[in-house]
Amino acid sequence: MTEHDRAGGHPRTPSLPQRPGPQPELQPEPTSGRSPTSAIALAFTVSIAASIGLGVVYARGGQPQLEGALLFFALGGISAAFIVWGGKLLPQGPYIQQRHPLPSGVAEQDEATDTFEEGAETLERRRLLIRLLTGAFVALGAALVFPVRSLGERPGGSLFRTAWRRGSRAVDENDRPVRPEDIDVGGVVTVFPAGYMGAADAQTLLIKLAPKEYRPRPGRESWSVGDVVAFSKVCPHAGCPVGLYEPDTHRLFCPCHQSVFAVLDAAEPTGGPATRPLPQLPLALDADGYLVAQSDYDEPIGPGFWNRDR
Repeated sequence: MTEHDRAGGHPRTPSLPQRPGPQPELQPEPTSGRSPTSAIALAFTVSIAASIGLGVVYARGGQPQLEGALLFFALGGISAAFIVWGGKLLPQGPYIQQRHPLPSGVAEQDEATDTFEEGAETLERRRLLIRLLTGAFVALGAALVFPVRSLGERPGGSLFRTAWRRGSRAVDENDRPVRPEDIDVGGVVTVFPAGYMGAADAQTLLIKLAPKEYRPRPGRESWSVGDVVAFSKVCPHAGCPVGLYEPDTHRLFCPCHQSVFAVLDAAEPTGGPATRPLPQLPLALDADGYLVAQSDYDEPIGPGFWNRDR
């Protein structure tokens, strides 16, 4: 036996590429009346119609039960469309496909042409679905603008100030300016800044004390006019009006939760749930002898949302 025979006989020839076996085929999108595209388009259309209806109902005064049903269909239509889209139109793989030989015959070219045409038709249907999807979200967003607008404008710094300004004249509940001599000793008058009659956050109590009774805090010696002092009528606990004054004990009472404030001690709380004193309004007299404010309150009035850490 020769070396050539021992080496394996005849010289080996290069192996030809093997033609791949049958490959899994992507299922074309059905074109019958049961096409998933139609179902998705219907779901998006229902969502758009429900969103438009929601906006109309809300703009005309609203009806909670009907609004709830319309919101259900608006969101449910989008959800149903996504479910069908993901289950029917997206590839369900996994697909593994070997590379075909580069040369192609007439049959392969015809198959490629048919596939391209089917893809173009499918792409057109997908464009329709994208437009409907965009329309559904736009309609839903527009419908949600109405209830968002109902929340009102951002408060900004309005919670930290009232209508009292330097020189604001104090007027009573009959819109008449008040002089110190109009108030009896032990008397109380509810006043507002002129031009802002009824402003809930600006309502203020004018209290006339007996001579030399009031003990002002340091720095507030000029905040009273004679024996007249002014405190916010808004309770710092829950915002109720502090309208009960006991002249003999010089105490103010909140009727809502029974907070008690000592007027002679800068309206410090002495009982009940309130933890802050009533803000004091600095007073002055104008040229006509009427009570006016030196400025706004030096701190926000009402419940202490702004100083929870204190």
